[in-house]
Amino acid sequence: MYRKATTNDVEYIHKLINGFASKDLMLPRSLSEIYENLRDYTVYIDGNRVMGCAALHVYWKDLAEIRSVVVDESLQRKGIATKLTNICMDECRNLQIKRMFVLTDVPAFFEKCGFYRITKDELPHKIWTECVRCHKFPGCTEVPLMLQC
Repeated sequence: MYRKATTNDVEYIHKLINGFASKDLMLPRSLSEIYENLRDYTVYIDGNRVMGCAALHVYWKDLAEIRSVVVDESLQRKGIATKLTNICMDECRNLQIKRMFVLTDVPAFFEKCGFYRITKDELPHKIWTECVRCHKFPGCTEVPLMLQC
């Protein structure tokens, strides 16, 4: 079942994201950051557990970011990440946001979803305020991709 996240989901989201972040497969998120951005998150529930999530973070009138797309290893390759991404894409369109970007170490997945590669210079400087707090900064290896919603 897919639905918007609730406060009861935050600790599960945190554990899921940071489990993958500990393997350097994605960026970590603090509990406070997840709570502050809770409305951004959509979750996938299997049984009564959060087993996947994705977030759509709005930056401007015409720009949003999809972030924290993750699915528990036991359920990968079943279309859950694609469905979570599609939910974020639909939400982007419903909000009438024209463009959605992602910074990722797995660009092939997002390219299959219709994103195309761009240069980091094509993103507004506001995006980089979070980057300077990242442990990968300034040697970031993430690839920027864009989608026209």
